Amino acid sequence: MTRNNSESGILTIKEVAEYLKVTERTIYRLAAAKKIPAFKVGGTWRFRTADIDGWIADQSTKSEGTD
Repeated sequence: MTRNNSESGILTIKEVAEYLKVTERTIYRLAAAKKIPAFKVGGTWRFRTADIDGWIADQSTKSEGTD
């Protein structure tokens, strides 16, 4: 029985880029700069869905506080 990565809670660079509606290059930059929660498995970036959703919520809170 195989599961899609997004169903297991783990996303690839491509999936995160699609989810956030940005380029893969942007996600690589954010991950390398540790500005988005990520980890490497065998040299490739992976992202937990829960971490990305929390990061989005944090970004929303920060932008609301800058008005």
